Amino acid sequence: MSTHATLRGPSQETQATQPDPSTEELLDLFGDEHTRQTLEAIAAAPKCGQSIAEELDVSRATVYRRLNTLVDAGLATAELTVAEDGNHRNRYEATVNSVSVTVDDGELEATVDG
Repeated sequence: MSTHATLRGPSQETQATQPDPSTEELLDLFGDEHTRQTLEAIAAAPKCGQSIAEELDVSRATVYRRLNTLVDAGLATAELTVAEDGNHRNRYEATVNSVSVTVDDGELEATVDG
């Protein structure tokens, strides 16, 4: 059993001030299968990138690109943790509870509920 210390990184601090992604940005994000799977993985429980890559059976590079995209969009946070062995890892956590897409007067609208 390992003990982790948590350090707050700049990505979390700037995260709170980012505007919500537009409908187009959300639809583009969720049009990518790996992004959807990555968000589902961290929505179930906070995880490090390596754990997600193993769970989804995809490369770490693919997972980290998707995680960075989710953090940039404000849909996830990254928290730097330090394990007992001294290794540093980001732990990613979803910041959303639901994403909804509606059609109103012929226009799509996507909203995020945190």
